[in-house]
Parts: sequence; C-alpha cells; structure tokens
Amino acid sequence: MIFNPAEENEYAAACDLLVHRFDRWARENGIDADPFVVEAALEYRHIGTPDGRLGLWDQRHIEEFLLDWVPRSVTVLPDEEPADVPGTLRALLRYLDAVHLADPRGASLPEGLEAVDAAAPRHAEAMADRSRWGMAKFWITTAAEQGFDVRDEHALQDFVGRAQREEVPYDPEVLQAIVERQLRTSGPVRSEPQLPIALPGDDVLREQADRSPVLRQLRGLAEWAGREGRALTGSGRLRLSDARGLVERLDTGDSTDSVRSSADLPRLNLLVEWAKTARLIRVAKGKLYAVAKAEPVLNDPLGLWRRAFDAFRELRGPVRGARGGRYRKSVPFDAYDAYDVYDVILPDVLATLYSLPYPMPWPALRDTAHLAHRSRSLLGAFATFEQADDDLRTVLGVLESLGAIECHRGVADPVFADLAMSENDIEGWAGIPAEDDDDLETSPGVLPGMSTGRVGPSGKALPDDALLDGALLDQEATRRALRLKSELSAGPVELIRLTDLGTDSVRRRLLAEGRDAPLIGELAQAPAAGLLGVLADDYDPESARAELAGWIAVHGARPAALEQLVHTVRTMPFRTRAEAMLDVLVSSLDDGERLLRSLRSDPSLAPTALSLLARREILSPEDLTEPESLLMVAESLLQLCEATGADGMREVLHQQGREAEEALRAALASGHPDREGLTNLQALAERVSRERRAHVALARQRGHRRNGRRGGKRRR
Repeated sequence: MIFNPAEENEYAAACDLLVHRFDRWARENGIDADPFVVEAALEYRHIGTPDGRLGLWDQRHIEEFLLDWVPRSVTVLPDEEPADVPGTLRALLRYLDAVHLADPRGASLPEGLEAVDAAAPRHAEAMADRSRWGMAKFWITTAAEQGFDVRDEHALQDFVGRAQREEVPYDPEVLQAIVERQLRTSGPVRSEPQLPIALPGDDVLREQADRSPVLRQLRGLAEWAGREGRALTGSGRLRLSDARGLVERLDTGDSTDSVRSSADLPRLNLLVEWAKTARLIRVAKGKLYAVAKAEPVLNDPLGLWRRAFDAFRELRGPVRGARGGRYRKSVPFDAYDAYDVYDVILPDVLATLYSLPYPMPWPALRDTAHLAHRSRSLLGAFATFEQADDDLRTVLGVLESLGAIECHRGVADPVFADLAMSENDIEGWAGIPAEDDDDLETSPGVLPGMSTGRVGPSGKALPDDALLDGALLDQEATRRALRLKSELSAGPVELIRLTDLGTDSVRRRLLAEGRDAPLIGELAQAPAAGLLGVLADDYDPESARAELAGWIAVHGARPAALEQLVHTVRTMPFRTRAEAMLDVLVSSLDDGERLLRSLRSDPSLAPTALSLLARREILSPEDLTEPESLLMVAESLLQLCEATGADGMREVLHQQGREAEEALRAALASGHPDREGLTNLQALAERVSRERRAHVALARQRGHRRNGRRGGKRRR
C-alpha cells in the first residue's frame, strides 16, 4: 500500500477506511485501541518515511514512530489522558497481518511485536522530554498549561499575540533545543520507486569480487604492512623507498620518475587512504600496521569488496588527487564541500545507473549531472562544466577499477535520444512550468511581483515576465536537447552500467536509507497475500512474471500453488485491493485469461473477475447475464466507496440523484458476496435520502416564507 504524496484525496480516503475498519475489528476482538494513534501511524509511514509503505513496519519504523514521531507531533493537553500508543501500535500490526495488508519485506508479526515491547519502556520518557517536541506542540502545550483554551480560536489568537509581545513565560532553553534540532534534521524526501532487479547469489558475487584489481591491491598493501608494521616519515607518509617498491608490487601505474616524496604518487596514496578508511591498516606510533581483526574480511572477497565500496564515499581528497598527482581545485568537489560530495554527487550518479534496463551513455549521464548541479544552484555561475566532467570521469574510473561499473563503447539505446527530445524534459531542464502545472503565473521560488533578478545577453535586466515566456531558457533547453540527441545518434559512445557487485551494494545502501529496492526472488517464501500485494504495488509486468514463477516453483505443485493464490484474493476484504491482486496474478500467468474466465462463476470472486473481464474488454455489457450486470453495478459502487470515502460517495449520490438511487437499488438486490459492504451502502443511501428530504422540506419552508412576505391578498 503506497500513495504518491500528491494523491492527498486518495490517501485520505484509504486512511479513513483503514482506521474505520481497524476500530471495528479492535472492538470486536475486545482490544482497547485509539483510532487517532492509528491515523498518526499511517501518516508517519505516508509522509514521514522515504518509501511511504503503509503496510511495511520493521524495527527502525517502530522505534522512530514511538520515540520520535509521536513525541514530536502528537500533543497531549494537561486535562487529557494519554493514549496507549505502544498498545495501539501492537494492535495495528496484528490487524495488518490479519487482513493480509502487512508487507512481507518488513518484520514478521512476532518480530514487530517484540520491537514494540523493546521500545515501549522508552516511549513515556520520550513523550516527557520537551526537547523532542515540535514547535507547534511546544506552544500549544505552553498555552494550555497557562490556562488558555487552545480549542477556542479567539483564545489561541490572544495567546499568540501575547507570545509575540513576549508577555508569556516559557522555557527558552527548551525552545532553543527544539530550534537546533529542527535545523539539524530535515524531513524525509519521498524517494523515487526503483524497478525490481535480478542478482546472482553470493557465491557468484564472491567470485566476481575476487577478480577486482583494487581488492588485490588492498590485500597486498595490508600484507606488506603486516603485524610488525612499517615505519613512516615524520609527517606520517610512506618512506620514498617503500613507496617505490609498493608502486611496483601493487602495479598502481604511478610514475616514479623524478618524484621526491610519496605524496607525489596519487594512486598509491589513494590505496593507502582507502585501506585506512576500510579499517584494513592503521597508523600507530609512527608505523603503518595491518589491522589484526580485519584478517577474516581480507579472506572473504565479497565481504572485503562491500567494505571497500562503503569506504569509497569517504575518499574525497584521495580520489581527487588520483587524477593528476596533487589535490588541485575542483568545481564540483569544492562547491559541494558543505554538502559532502559523496552524500550528493556520488549517490545521484549511482541511483541514476541503478535498475536501468540499458547501459547509460556517457553524454546522458554527464548532462544529468549538469542538471543536478544547476538545480542546486551550486554551479550556476560557471560557464562550462569541463572541470566537473573531469571530476565525474575520475570517480567513474576508480569505481571501474573496483569493479562497481563497466564501461565500453557501443550504440546508445534510442530511448535516451527520445528522452532528450521529450517536451516535458525540455521544460523541466529549462525550469519552465509544464502546461498542465497548477501555477503558470510565477516561477518556482519567486513571489508574485518580485523581480527575477535575471539578465539577458546584453547584460540588461530581463522583465519579470521573461521567465514566464521562457524564450531564452526554452531556446537553451532546446539547443541542449538537440546537441545531446546529435551526440547520441552520431555513432558509438561510451556506455556505462553497474556490475552485479555495484548493483548489490547500491541496493544495500538504498535499503539502509529506508528506500524501496525490490529484488526478484526475495518474495519466494512470502505469504500469498504479501506476494500479490507487492507485485501489484511495485513490479513491472516482466519482473512480476519472473517473481511469480519463482514463488510457484517453491510452493509445490502448480495447481495447488495457484489455488493458494486465488484463495488469498478471495479472502481479501478490501475490494480495490482484491482486484489489483487478481489483476497482477492473471497478468503474470501464460494462461491468466483462462483462469480469469473460470472465476466468472466463483461465488466469492465473480464480481472481481467480472470487473476485470470488462475492464480488459474481454466481456462487453451484452455478454453479461442480468445477475452478472447487477453484480457489476454493486462491485463498482463498493470500489467507488472505498476509493472516495463516505463523503465522496455521498457527493456522487447527491449529484446523480435518481440515477444513483436506481444503481443503489440494483446493488442491494444483486446478491453481492460482500454483505458488510452492502450494509454500509444501505446505510449511506438512507442517510442521503434523509438529507435530500430535509433539503426539500427546507426549500418548501423558505418558499412559503417568501410567499408570505410578498403581501398578497388573503381570501376571505
């Protein structure tokens, strides 16, 4: 379950539905739970985490929700009894598991409950720690503690005015701690979904890692340092004689002619710093030693490769120096010092390469980096990007030596040239709003009436509407796109892709950052409901087909596995979710249409199957029997109610009037298997009918009053 942050109405309807059904489930099972806490938990996963998966909870999410999100955002007034947040979270995890909405890639139910139990004793302490509060919670609580009725708008405004005039007491140290905490931490940004990827097993990855030239060099360096250690110069560098020997021994490619210090051997220096950062060697008492505890890692090629890859992001200076023998000034490296180049540039490049179905041509990757620089306004003052390109090539060269990427010359896939010329891409590159943007009057970040501060080729300030017209920027973007397309179409170019090792380590990093990174085969042991739910949410058709085939292969005979999958759709209580699960199932099977047709007569799944058959245009309205037509009407209304919520459904019923009443009567007479859903529809129809009658009565009453005020003659 996931919603784009822009899908506010869809998320709100789904949240209301989940909270409502959870509340009823809790009461039926004698569980004391607070629906407001459930709403807060769903909101946390929706907007407070990078992946936004409502049904995926692991130890990290549980701890952050109990110890950070709730203490920061949930206000408990002095006259209120605090809710049992850990208890409600336990109930929510049980509910998600019971209704088959738990994501199988998260913690299992026992693991989740154990994590709640472990964090629960610290929750009360976190709630009482005012430095953990958010700004709004701090002031609301301060107002309530000083006797202001925060539920009264006028009283709250009075408090705000007094606070602005510094007429109310508060704890300045706590407020300062809250401000500093907010400045240190920024809210999570919803990550772009990644395509599922396929990887070989660890045994194959281990063989590939063992062929890495960098790993051979790192091992050789640690072996040379040894446990006895090697003496360093007074400035902590390798002695020149030792450095010359290591250049030959490790085959670093450094030129030793006319060098006066080991500092003039950039590739060797990079390896030394790399080995230090990876904790393979260390400096102590003027000597360079091999780290004794690193011996198991040195003997495990895959473990060593992963450690080297993780250490690479910390090698800012050494990588820069590996190019030319000295740490010269570099536009992107130096401009990003405040942001850390390996926290910005490198992750962007690797994320761009990750899960691409085709190798990335160098010109496209280069322009992607240029655009990232422009969007951050870090390199906007520079006329060219030659130095930035040089730095990027240096980083890629070291990654190629490690074995994280592969480079070769070839013809770029046409998709990259098409992407370069797409209209939306040009507008995005130029910073011009697309035609369907909500606000076309003001450029992003510029308030109405403000000068843009931009200048034209003559140096004169452009008028404020020049950016809106987009003449110069549009021309620049078009020229850039045409230049890129020409470069990609002219002939072979350098093509870059992640290796299996690189893909594996980038995926591990994405997961560590809380991002979603599906792996084909990871759902082989998942419950049937979890499998179909993830496939429906995250998988493209080809990957879904491969994942489903792998799941069926480990679940016994194919007929039994298919029956298990169909049964989990049959027992899914959410209509829209059930259809999505059945849809991905039949789409991923060679004989999916035959399975779908066979379910037309299934007592429980007939409405879902009929809906899919109609949506796929396998059946037309003329092909349906009268009972099937009624089932279709009922299924449509039930799904509409889930998607829009009760308020949205009421609005539809009010707008469509008699037509909606007829559809409701048909649905209630359809014999649809979702009896609870029909009961809710019946209650909703009765409510709308009462509202309509009240509206008519009020209109008549107003009409009588108007007639009376006209002063017409009375009959005697």
